[in-house]
Amino acid sequence: MQTAHLTIDPAFRVAPVRRRTFGTFVEHLGRCVYEGIYEPGHPGADDDGFRRDVLDLTRELGVSTVRYPGGNFVSGYRWEDGIGPKSGRPRRLDLAWHSTETNEVGVDEFMRWCRKAGVEPMMAVNLGTRGIAEALDLLEYCNHPSGTALSDLRIANGAKEPHGIRMWCLGNEMDGPWQTGHKTAREYGRLAAETARAMRTMDRDLELVACGSSGSSMPTFGAWEATVLEETYDVVDYISCHAYYEEKNGDLGSFLACSTDMEYFIRSVVATADHVGARLKSRKKIDISFDEWNVWYLSRFQSAETPNDWPVAPPLLEDHYHLADAVAFGGLLITLLRNSDRVTAASLAQLVNVIAPIMTEPGGRAWRQTTFHPFAQASRYAIGDVLRVEPVSPLYETAEYGEVPLLHAVATRSDEGVTLFAVNRSTDAPLSLEIDARALAGARITAATTLTDTDVYARNTADAPDRIAPRANTDVEHDPMRVLLPPVSWNVIHLA
Repeated sequence: MQTAHLTIDPAFRVAPVRRRTFGTFVEHLGRCVYEGIYEPGHPGADDDGFRRDVLDLTRELGVSTVRYPGGNFVSGYRWEDGIGPKSGRPRRLDLAWHSTETNEVGVDEFMRWCRKAGVEPMMAVNLGTRGIAEALDLLEYCNHPSGTALSDLRIANGAKEPHGIRMWCLGNEMDGPWQTGHKTAREYGRLAAETARAMRTMDRDLELVACGSSGSSMPTFGAWEATVLEETYDVVDYISCHAYYEEKNGDLGSFLACSTDMEYFIRSVVATADHVGARLKSRKKIDISFDEWNVWYLSRFQSAETPNDWPVAPPLLEDHYHLADAVAFGGLLITLLRNSDRVTAASLAQLVNVIAPIMTEPGGRAWRQTTFHPFAQASRYAIGDVLRVEPVSPLYETAEYGEVPLLHAVATRSDEGVTLFAVNRSTDAPLSLEIDARALAGARITAATTLTDTDVYARNTADAPDRIAPRANTDVEHDPMRVLLPPVSWNVIHLA
């Protein structure tokens, strides 16, 4: 049996755990909004038409922030369509997802949902087909107390108090030719900078996110960030990263190591941002908002034919996740936590039905996908400070990333103790993990859970919603500082 070792020491502190790491994303895409968070005809809907079961699962998931309303959708969105009496709201063609948008849910409904879910909103503005004036109008509508045309319109629409939205995305994926209003880095950087300056004139306490690259494989990656930050460095707080991963051609080993690419992505963007800051002679540090990340079988979507009609809320991007997806997903979460010194916000894309941890049936049940569990456990147990652990682990060869460690891990520490999050990437063998915690004054393993199955492609369904769920790892009963990690597993280990 192969063995890995790691040391947990409070001196290896990275940064505080950032609660915004546990953000998600609600886009007007497929069944995320309609039949997802909102279904007024559902037997469990509340008076506002929101599904109570989805609200309950959102709270259980431990979501901190929610990014809205897109995504690609935002680059053609007219926010004014989604306010006021629903009977007067226009139906529009959504070019991003070849759908019809009814605008039954808009900014005020979303804010009501956020309050019920107990989450912080993160609003995106349209810098694809619109610009500075429309961004300022939305900001005034949302955040100004009263006494102006738009703030009084919000009050007339039933929202007496300002929405008080602090985080704003300056457009979405403007580097992508698929984006409505796609721009060069210089064009976007200038527009984002002028929009940011104008928004800060109205509200100086905003936190603003500039669009970074839509993936590390983009041909403009690196150069895009450098150019955009040359224009925006002094007026934004974050640069965004987006990344999705999938198993390709049956290469499970590479897929389980996909966090290797996320690590490269983060380090490259940090280096670029700091280089621009040095050139500008600025002591300010730009953080990363990793505001789209997930396992997504994008190749399936790209190979699908575009429909001839324009349906309302069609089932799109409804990936049904298996165990291996959840383990790769857990590895991505570990990487986000390991980089908490610079990744200070993140958004899992998305929350419901669309490449999501929560699935629903129209008029029926809601259930947890396999990916629900790593996110919920990390959100619940990752508190206090992030501690870097550098495992001494056996390596294995991957076609995509070369040699990578079998063990991927991070720890967090608070007054309640230490929690270790660990993934065993081995596809066929358990891994014995030995923990050195001498610096923790005699701490011992008190409990451990594992997410695993004999079938790495086993899924949860509405009829079998708990096939894949965390189970107690009873192996810890045999040795207080060693635990056996099953193959293809996500593990949470508590020490006190």
